[in-house]
This record gives sequence, structure tokens and C-alpha cells, in this order.
Amino acid sequence: MTGPILMTGGSGRLGTALRALMPEIVAPPRSELDVTDLESVQRALERHQPKVFLHAAAYTDVARAEQEREECWAVNVGGTRNVVRALQGTGVFLVHISTDYVFWGDRGNYREDDPVGPVRNYYALSKLVAEEVVRVLPQHLVIRTSFRPSPWPYPTAFTDLYTSQDYVEVIAPEIALALRGLERIPYSTLHIATERKSVYELAVRTRPDVRPSSRREATVSLPEDISLDIRLWFNLKPRFLRDQYRSKADE
Repeated sequence: MTGPILMTGGSGRLGTALRALMPEIVAPPRSELDVTDLESVQRALERHQPKVFLHAAAYTDVARAEQEREECWAVNVGGTRNVVRALQGTGVFLVHISTDYVFWGDRGNYREDDPVGPVRNYYALSKLVAEEVVRVLPQHLVIRTSFRPSPWPYPTAFTDLYTSQDYVEVIAPEIALALRGLERIPYSTLHIATERKSVYELAVRTRPDVRPSSRREATVSLPEDISLDIRLWFNLKPRFLRDQYRSKADE
């Protein structure tokens, strides 16, 4: 799928990493593309004429969302609704960045077609509803993923919360690869992540002195195991890598 990719959230961790990997991404600042303003989204679409709209803007502070519910909802649900409204009838393909938090998180290894919900916190609720909003569009892909900045930025990490998240420099190239092969992804939902691990196991990779802690110490309800089944992406990835190397060889 050739042509420009218009992106929201381009100044965030994932957006910054993706822009470094994909020069075709156009990521206007919020002053030019504000997802909470429908007309702003419409103007950006008209100006840039993208083939793909990558919606990565989100309110992601899980704990603070409990106190800032209106702001969280306005960005995650209202912003997604504005994107969908602006894209209706345009033929532009929507790629929506979602999260593993849409699952309850009691058993892990969640597949793309597993039922979502119920949710444990307000952030998770907002992202679950946003996914449902996206599915109004016939041309869409929901990418569920999870990433952290590197090195681990906190003094502690949970030993009793299991996840498939990884550092953004690991996840971003995977998503970039998927975006380049978008036309050949036969799914409307795809999990892009890495192997199951505790948050503590992830943290010590980049911060050996991190101290163990428990999710029960958190100020918000957190899941026990939200690891993702990534077999669909695992099976697609070799073909996409082969095609990418062939394309570079032909240059």
C-alpha cells in the first residue's frame, strides 16, 4: 500500500520510533491535527491525502486516568470517533493502535478472537470502547501491542504481572514491518508483541538494580496476566521480512 501515512501521536514514544523508521509517515503536531477536534482531523486529511491513517494518539496514564476520566475519554474514545467520522467514505485505511489491557487478564496468552472485557480500570474501558468505534469502518486493522521506554524508567517493577510487552525499540520495527505489508494482512485484529514475561523480567534487562514489587501495591486495579498469543504475526513476519529484503536488493 504505497503513499503517505498520516499519523496521530507522532511525538509519542511509538510515533517517534516509527517516524525514524518510515520516512513516508507524516505526523503533524497537535496544533495541526488534534483528534479531539473533528474539523482539525478533516483538514489534515484534505491537506495530506493519505492512503493510510495510523491512529496512535492516546491517553495512556493508567493510574491518572482514574482521576482524569473526562480527559481520558475525550482522547481515547472521542478522538477515535472523530478519526472514524472523518475517514468514512474516503477509502483511507485505518490502523488503530490498541492495547493488551482490553482483556481481563486472568489467564494470559490471549488470541485476537478471544472475547474482550470485562475491564479492570478506566483506561482499559476507554481503549476497549475505542476498538468498537474503529470497527464501524470496513477498512481497518486494530494492532494490540504494549511497549515501554528504554532503559526501564522506574526504581521498581512488578513480579506478579505477566505481559508480552517489550521496549519500544523492539516493538516499533515490528509495527513498521506490518505497515509495509498492510495489504497482505488478512485480519482485522493483530497482536504484535514478544514472548510472555513478568514486568520485572523485562525491567532487569535494561536496569539490573530494579527492585521487585507487587501489582497489589498499585493505586489502580491491574491484571495478573495479559500476555498475548502472537502466532498470527509470527507466521506472517517471515514472508514480510523476505519481501522487505528483496525490495532493498532491487533498489
